[in-house]
Amino acid sequence: MKTRRYAPIIALIICFAAVSIAPAYSQKTKRDHRILVDTLITNSRGEGNLIEISFIPGAEHNHPLFAFWIEDTEGNYIQTLYVSESIATGVFKFGDKSSGRWQPGEIERPASLPYWAHKRNIPNQKGTYMPTAAQPVADAYSGATHKAAFVLLAYSDKVLNGKFRLLAEINQSWDWNTHWTNNKFPDDKDYFSSAQPAVVYEVLIDADKPGTYELKAIGRSHHSGRSGELFTDLNTLTTALEIAKTIVVKLK
Repeated sequence: MKTRRYAPIIALIICFAAVSIAPAYSQKTKRDHRILVDTLITNSRGEGNLIEISFIPGAEHNHPLFAFWIEDTEGNYIQTLYVSESIATGVFKFGDKSSGRWQPGEIERPASLPYWAHKRNIPNQKGTYMPTAAQPVADAYSGATHKAAFVLLAYSDKVLNGKFRLLAEINQSWDWNTHWTNNKFPDDKDYFSSAQPAVVYEVLIDADKPGTYELKAIGRSHHSGRSGELFTDLNTLTTALEIAKTIVVKLK
């Protein structure tokens, strides 16, 4: 009898609690969504065009490395728009194990983003093309690796006229598959740090026609970074093609 007597009161309390919690939950959801979509601005003092790049991760996204850059229609390098901080500085979070524990340290990983590195064509003190702590990419063009979706607002150094190409190179360590196995090149330590080669994306943009453009995969880099060759056969890649879902560029 007592349970029946208080049933309306209990129901009222439950309804009130639900109404009170709903807005808070909604706000938390929105807040979490904002956290997941990072925004990064590079080369803010650039005197050229504002290029907005929106990256949506795919199902296999797991802390990849990135480079975005522009070339002319003949494939000549113009400038870097963004490169992951560890590549730009030559210092990786897990780069030094001399103390018995992983610590940040200098390390060269030529298989990470070799197509971009060779296109940039700036030799380091070792004679290779990866940036190092002694010869880093300027801070204005780099940033921490994003954990999920992000928007990159990049300014070109100079005003872009006519058509140009925007490229991206993406790589993720230890993403082995049945073709790119961990014993495919047993004596190649550079390959071992990469697994499936980096994927290269491209889109042709007309600076005189501001709008939206989508990058498409056009090839893969050398598996150990020993050359700047682009291999257009993507049949051996699997999860590497699912790191990115979409990469969209807006020219303003």
